[in-house]
Amino acid sequence: MKYISTRGNAAAVDFVSASLTGLAPDGGLFCPVAYPALSPAKPATYVDTAVRVLSAFAGDALDAKVIRGLCERAYAPFAHQSVAPLVEVGPDRWMLELHHGPTLAFKDVAMRLIAQLYDYLLEQRGERMTILCATSGDTGGAAASAFAGSKNVDIVILHPLDRVSPTQRLFMTATGADNVLNLALEGDFDGTQAILKQLLADDQFRRRAGLAAVNSINWTRVAAQSVYFAQAQAQLGEARPVRFVVPTGNFGDALAAYVAWRCGLLAKLDIVAAVNANDAMARLLSGEALTKGRTAATLSPAMDIQLPSNFERLLFDATGRKGEAVATAYAQLAESGQADLPAGAAAWFAAQGFAAERVSDAETVDEMRRTLRETGWIVCPHTAVGLAAARRSEADGPIVSLATAHAAKFPETVERALGLKIGLPDRALEFATRPEKFDIGPMSADYVRQRIDSLVAGRR
Repeated sequence: MKYISTRGNAAAVDFVSASLTGLAPDGGLFCPVAYPALSPAKPATYVDTAVRVLSAFAGDALDAKVIRGLCERAYAPFAHQSVAPLVEVGPDRWMLELHHGPTLAFKDVAMRLIAQLYDYLLEQRGERMTILCATSGDTGGAAASAFAGSKNVDIVILHPLDRVSPTQRLFMTATGADNVLNLALEGDFDGTQAILKQLLADDQFRRRAGLAAVNSINWTRVAAQSVYFAQAQAQLGEARPVRFVVPTGNFGDALAAYVAWRCGLLAKLDIVAAVNANDAMARLLSGEALTKGRTAATLSPAMDIQLPSNFERLLFDATGRKGEAVATAYAQLAESGQADLPAGAAAWFAAQGFAAERVSDAETVDEMRRTLRETGWIVCPHTAVGLAAARRSEADGPIVSLATAHAAKFPETVERALGLKIGLPDRALEFATRPEKFDIGPMSADYVRQRIDSLVAGRR
């Protein structure tokens, strides 16, 4: 298995190099040269399905026995033995629960695996790395928890100041680990993500700091997330067309469903991207231009993104894998703040089976109340965005909405919407017992670069 850049100007690399590098040298994102062909998943344990899927993406770069060990260690801390249980919310309506990990969000599923993979590879090489992570809420907590205490990794987390919930922040700032540095930057998530890409594209600095990224720009994140789509399909019947409704901001989770389909793991591609007021994916899927819009603060903050980075991977396939066309579009975006999509992209999205639904804050609150009334379940606002979008859907088969986070990560919104106070589950209470540690700084690549240089120098 080899991986190439979406911008077409970087040498092909193997799975290990793509994972450890994160961003391709030309600024693009890694994708497999060809998607592996897999038979539809059969009902199996989550680890068994993960080993089969990830082994295909790793090729001969990693032994299947090694991958099994990584998966077993990654998923051992999950509160539910199924890792991502599928629960019924109505007639042929389902919810895929992805919040049973240590930090109560779907990001745990891939991040725990990446942490195990990095520790294994770096131990084998006798190396140490600095991981850079930009987060709109849940990725930072999952990464901090997964890498906390690592002997081979320092992790630097960038989050937008006052743009994540206090409980989301707690998971990334209260690990108590010396190898975790948290920087709260004055701006929005798109700004933090731009800094991450800028620093990774600085070859001299990247080499000096041993820098890599574990955002969903990292291909291993997408590969790991494709597993739970395959698992859900297997549980509902390998031949049944399933509509997946995915609350989305950076488009990594929805892209993982597309990847699962390309590999033969889904009976049909039928993906609804559920978005909030930051509706970039809805606009892009309809063919509107790439643009850096103003990010609005909503009740579903992890989705408050206007430049979804994983759209680049989808655009790469939409252009017939023409890296030059993708590179041109993103160069124009960087230069002028806007870029038209290549001709035919919108028609390709629709033909593949992509759609989008916009859900307002008012509709989000209404859905939280309705779900509680109908099922007795308290859902997080992001999950409510997906459930609200799913209610509008009519499909011939099952509709599966992704439950992306535990409601306890958003106690303020839950109290506002439902008049109920909700506390952290017992397995997460340890985060509330430790002091938070983070620094506030400007939305500046130079500031982040200086902090990373100081961190690396202090480790030598």
